Amino acid sequence: MSWKGGTVDFTFGEEQQAAVEAAKAVFAGVAPDGVPSPALTAGAVADDFDRVLWARLADADLLSLLLDERHGGAGLDVVALCLVLRESAKVLARVPLLESTAAAVAVQAYGGEELRARLLARAGRGELVLTVAAHGRTGHDGAELAVSARRDGDAWVLDGLQTAVPWARNADFVLVPALNTGPNAGSGRSVLALVPRGHRGAVLVEQISTTGESLGELRLDSVRVPAGDVIEADGAWEWLRNLLVTGTCALALGLGERVLAMTSEYTGKREQFGFPIATFQAVAVQAADRYIDLRAMEATLWQAAWRIGTGAGGALPASGDVAVAKIWASEGVRRVVQTAQHLHGGFGADTEYPLHRYHAWAKHLELSLGPAAAHEETLGDLLAAHPLG
Repeated sequence: MSWKGGTVDFTFGEEQQAAVEAAKAVFAGVAPDGVPSPALTAGAVADDFDRVLWARLADADLLSLLLDERHGGAGLDVVALCLVLRESAKVLARVPLLESTAAAVAVQAYGGEELRARLLARAGRGELVLTVAAHGRTGHDGAELAVSARRDGDAWVLDGLQTAVPWARNADFVLVPALNTGPNAGSGRSVLALVPRGHRGAVLVEQISTTGESLGELRLDSVRVPAGDVIEADGAWEWLRNLLVTGTCALALGLGERVLAMTSEYTGKREQFGFPIATFQAVAVQAADRYIDLRAMEATLWQAAWRIGTGAGGALPASGDVAVAKIWASEGVRRVVQTAQHLHGGFGADTEYPLHRYHAWAKHLELSLGPAAAHEETLGDLLAAHPLG
């Protein structure tokens, strides 16, 4: 992707296209209907993420796409990651690809040299799994406001709570945003602290997501983290959150594209009055509307990914493009799965057919890191602070 004539050229480069082909090969054998429905299980659908798939991603060098060559990576950009995430969502891949990659890239961009040397190569090989506590106490307020951090000698002390931490039970480290409350902190400054699983004072309480996957409520009680494992750089958390939101948009796009394809296949075979229902005008119009939703989701996604990946300037900060992408992703993926359920009729509710799992994942992605209304408010604030024209 590049900037041409005042607009973004959405032509992907050879390395980005190679990443897509590698991802398609890895995800080819993954069956989304091979996991029990959340509605049919008492707890989480599984105790762990898909370790076999994780190893295959590592072997294909897809866990190190964004890492520098000196850390064993390919040095690609955010667009490449979003392309791979898009493919993963088509099969509902049960791996912490977004969270682990985003945390590793944040360490690479803002962490100290010793921390980078200790974590990045191992994360790129899949030996270490990272995740991010991005939902705060309630899922509605800023995650950095849910935990306080103060410097104490050669360590930082963390207190607070983060809810709905993805893959928390199985990740080796959780990257926790926290508000610096020290005497010389400055107004509103946040840090990112790397907390090991099972660390003293850090307690995990299991939660179950809409998808049926296990989440964790992370309770921090005077948790001491070495200063070298804390990122103090200004803007680190905002950049990481923008990356997580954009990656979530990529997941929503891939899921929506697969659901529309499933709907096309079904309506092309299902007959009424001797004709496939896909030939009925009411069905065709609804499918066309959802196709338009997906194209809007795609265009806004690549704009956001390009902005945060390149740091290119614009009329608004990159957070504005991210907000627009998330508004389209939240609303679009919801409309796609609702239309799919409607056009499938009663068959869409059959738990032996995978559509119900896509619907559950879509609802989770719609609300993850803020629903459309929250990002509309963010966009409004940015427009007020940066009037156009």
